[in-house]
Amino acid sequence: MTDPILVANRYIELWNETDPQRRRSLLEQSWSPTASYVDPIAAVDGHAGMDALVAGVQERFPGFRFRLVGAPDGYADKVRFSWELGPDGAQAPIQGSDVVLLEDGRVRQVIGFLDRVPA
Repeated sequence: MTDPILVANRYIELWNETDPQRRRSLLEQSWSPTASYVDPIAAVDGHAGMDALVAGVQERFPGFRFRLVGAPDGYADKVRFSWELGPDGAQAPIQGSDVVLLEDGRVRQVIGFLDRVPA
């Protein structure tokens, strides 16, 4: 049985992890080696692609953190949730929603949507 809250929290933890070794460990634990990620501005495959994407977002938005918005939900091998990205203690300028597909309890595919982005 899928625990949407656990899946979403692990996902957010990955995006917020700034230590490269710890981030790779999180990927190995929670993501399939052949997992794919796609949103309107990025598309990557595998652990190396995802690691590079997360590092790139952290570099572009230093000090910003991902936070869940609302409660994740899901069924079977699917989880969806919304998130925001911004500095601690301030309104987040970026929001999105993601759908995660799981395989054997690990992320197999992420389909991301950007709901609010700065101009």
